[in-house]
Amino acid sequence: MGIWTAIDREIKVFEVYGDSALVIYQLKGEWETRDPKLISYRKLILELIEDFDDITFHYLPQDENQMADTLATLVSMIKVSEQEDIKPIQMSICEAPAHCCNVEEEEERDDHLWYHDILQYVKSRAYPDQATENDKRTLRRLASDYVLDGEVLYKKRNDQVLLRCVDAVEAKKILEEVHDGVCGTHANDFTMVRQIMRFGYY
Repeated sequence: MGIWTAIDREIKVFEVYGDSALVIYQLKGEWETRDPKLISYRKLILELIEDFDDITFHYLPQDENQMADTLATLVSMIKVSEQEDIKPIQMSICEAPAHCCNVEEEEERDDHLWYHDILQYVKSRAYPDQATENDKRTLRRLASDYVLDGEVLYKKRNDQVLLRCVDAVEAKKILEEVHDGVCGTHANDFTMVRQIMRFGYY
């Protein structure tokens, strides 16, 4: 699809990135094409690339192809007519991970701890003002997984390990410390969460 679009726009120098190693390496001629369907596909692509002065194919693993996935999602959400001017998409790189930015936003708009209602229920069986019966049932169910030690609230894991609940400010510090410690391994968000829980925080 991208090659046809490039031809329509009379682009002459083109770089193709794909997350299918089979397709990319077959198009580059490094792998033999045996599947009849792929033989026809490769033949078509080789005909199309004659319209370019220079075209290269690059294999990009799927987990590194986030930009293409994001753009594909945006395209599927937006309908644009041919006569409509399309403004460039503005993108920026944040110095801090996105989850740290989210914590900062949460700090600005939250007047109390994220676990405030759970803490109040565990401490004194008190419900929030205006709580409905459904809210109360939900709170009781959630609170059953928490225990209080003095003024410190802990979340019980299935293996009975206790995780200390932290507020937004402390969570931000923990995220930064853990990120600095594991960033060299290019850890993803899931790995960071496991690392934080391993340290006993929730």
